[in-house]
Amino acid sequence: MCIFCAAIPATLAVGAAARQKQHLAQLKTQDEGKTPPKPILPAGPATVVIVTGLAVASVVYHTQLGGG
Repeated sequence: MCIFCAAIPATLAVGAAARQKQHLAQLKTQDEGKTPPKPILPAGPATVVIVTGLAVASVVYHTQLGGG
């Protein structure tokens, strides 16, 4: 398995964990009666962008560069 193909599920796992951590932090601040802070970089959209880039790189690698 190439590095791009292996990185996609790993990125999804890290992104899901980061999204859950952000969600729990928001719930905690709401329970305390405070306004939850807006994350600088939301984990969900960031994960989608990274996985899309990895998928494109994987397609290029496997079709244009002869990566098996």
